[in-house]
Amino acid sequence: MAVAYDVKAIDIVVNIWTQEALANRPDRTAFFRGKIGVDKETYEGISLETMIERMDAAGIERSFLVAAKVGIQGHPACYHVPYDLVAEAVRKYPKRFVALAGLDPTEGMNGVRALERAVKEHGFVGAHFYPHWYELAPDHAKWYPFYAKCVELDIPVQLQVGQSLVYDQSYPRRSVGRPIALDAVACDFPELKLIGIHVGIPWTSEMIAMAWKHKNVFIGSDAHSPKYWPQEFVNYINTYGQDKVMFGTDFPVLGFERTRQEVEELGLREVPKRKFLRDNALRIYRLPG
Repeated sequence: MAVAYDVKAIDIVVNIWTQEALANRPDRTAFFRGKIGVDKETYEGISLETMIERMDAAGIERSFLVAAKVGIQGHPACYHVPYDLVAEAVRKYPKRFVALAGLDPTEGMNGVRALERAVKEHGFVGAHFYPHWYELAPDHAKWYPFYAKCVELDIPVQLQVGQSLVYDQSYPRRSVGRPIALDAVACDFPELKLIGIHVGIPWTSEMIAMAWKHKNVFIGSDAHSPKYWPQEFVNYINTYGQDKVMFGTDFPVLGFERTRQEVEELGLREVPKRKFLRDNALRIYRLPG
């Protein structure tokens, strides 16, 4: 029996997981099925309709689908999710999905122009990238043209901070996303909305410090189960950081229903919980309520 939640959530980090989206990806069975524990049915791909059913069961009104760029295009361990694939999902279910444009710093100005087209022509609401896949920290110069374009377009950019895992044994990547690297970026681009996703673990205190210091730095809570969050992070959401943190799953890394239930078990106060689950995302991404 589905739980009736009092607040409809917005999930700011979701991977499109249809069979079409998975068709040209490298084999990640050992990572998703082994290390992460994604169930077989989900891992093999689910329809958008099934995803929406699972969102409904978790009281999630809307998900941000990422057109992820995972490493250099053409490398056997890497892949890019086409912008068009995610844009089509949003066109099909505009009340349930919005789109985020993945970034690849090796694409240079071609990538910058592709980002602009995604926003202006297809309605993408933000950008997204993984520093570790390129082993380029968030304050590396190659990211700066993308930051400048995000400011010009007035869109947020979210990026993984914290430890990265080994997703492919043939292509291990270094953990270059220390949250402290956001300090220089926030100073250089005070108009840029920077969202450090994945909690910042194991440097959560550092991530909280960056969000506390800079008015334009925020935190995404995805990829780590709420029941294992550091207590200081829960306290931050519930008190002086209540305007700074947004709900996310990084589906299928975390399932919608399990994550929502674990959030409910944290004992957050009513107002901070609503901000965390919904209101902060609406405000930061300037979405209709």
